[in-house]
Amino acid sequence: MSTEQLRRAADLLANQVGHWTPARWAGRGESMHLLVQRVADQAADAGGTPRRTVPRLPDPALADQLRVVVSELISLAPAAELLAQTTAEIAALRRDLDA
Repeated sequence: MSTEQLRRAADLLANQVGHWTPARWAGRGESMHLLVQRVADQAADAGGTPRRTVPRLPDPALADQLRVVVSELISLAPAAELLAQTTAEIAALRRDLDA
């Protein structure tokens, strides 16, 4: 798994939800925020820094928030296993939100 694949997975999910209306977001924003928190935690672990609680932004901002935490993780040159795990988590949420 590569950083490009991780970035692509994040972009696909962000593009999928980026145009959603508040009605479409109903009941889905929390899942997206939990993913953002997991990726932020992975970045903190990879960088050897303490984990921080990621603020819960309004639903439409979650796509950008995901891109930010993914970029942070990528900047830390994580192990291939972590890249694969994070890419799989993003792809799984994308499928779940599409259902």
